[in-house]
Amino acid sequence: MEKINNVTEFELLGFSQNVEVQKACFVIFFLFYAIILLGNILIMLTVCLGNLYRSPMYFFLNYLSLVDLCYSSVTAPKMIRDLISERKTISFEGCMMQLFGVHFFGCTEIFLLTAMAYDRYVAICKPLRYMNIMNRSVCNKMLVGTWAGGFIHSIIQVALVVQLPFCGPSVIDHYFCDVHPVLKLACANTHLAGVVVTANSGTIALGSFLILLFSYAVILWSLRQQSEEGRRKALSTCGSHIAVVIIFFGPCTFMYMRPDTTFSEDKMVAIFYTIITPMLNPLIYTLRNAVVKNAMKRLWSRRVALQE
Repeated sequence: MEKINNVTEFELLGFSQNVEVQKACFVIFFLFYAIILLGNILIMLTVCLGNLYRSPMYFFLNYLSLVDLCYSSVTAPKMIRDLISERKTISFEGCMMQLFGVHFFGCTEIFLLTAMAYDRYVAICKPLRYMNIMNRSVCNKMLVGTWAGGFIHSIIQVALVVQLPFCGPSVIDHYFCDVHPVLKLACANTHLAGVVVTANSGTIALGSFLILLFSYAVILWSLRQQSEEGRRKALSTCGSHIAVVIIFFGPCTFMYMRPDTTFSEDKMVAIFYTIITPMLNPLIYTLRNAVVKNAMKRLWSRRVALQE
């Protein structure tokens, strides 16, 4: 049977049809995105210019900021523009690219957070062998693995959608192109595709979440043998990681660990992992990390000295 595709563009409903609500959302999300840009760029500059990237922890933190920056940029600029636009449309090709980007950077962040949890486990539970285990070669291989895993996952999502026929309607009840809302518009039985999406995305989200919870439980248990100062530093670092994990994985698990169904609350839930988490990561990792704050102070002092 030949594929039928009469849809050249989709219409995104966004958050609300109320003009006043749209204006308020425009201001709020514009500020959020500005914070995302400034915060994550500042962390990347601090890690690179402050020579923190030599430490595995900050090596991964640098790339987490890069992924957060890219992840939010896939959806936020389009969403912000649509809030003040009369026609909220996206081309079929643009929709597929957005779907790819959301799952590519989202899955990469999941694997990157898992790698960071392993790094903290080695640093706290095996401190004497830390630099030998987490050498630069290992860190590079883990980083490549996170990007490769994200790419494979996103290719599967796009392949499931792009081969389906679309003959109308073309209205997506969301503010970006995601798998479940797009599957609802296909002129074919999408049950199998929905099952594969749930199995793929749900397994990655829930599986990684459980691995992270287990790893941090092991870390917290091992802190019993640490000194009071060691426990304080370890808890400070792990506390920030756990906060990120809960904020990011909770909504992701809700969205993808379920059958091929959509709810009106999905748009608000998606805000947490597409906007809120990339915005909070810089705040969490800087406000709770003395090394990053001291590096920022040194860079600022150097800048002031050069101006004088």
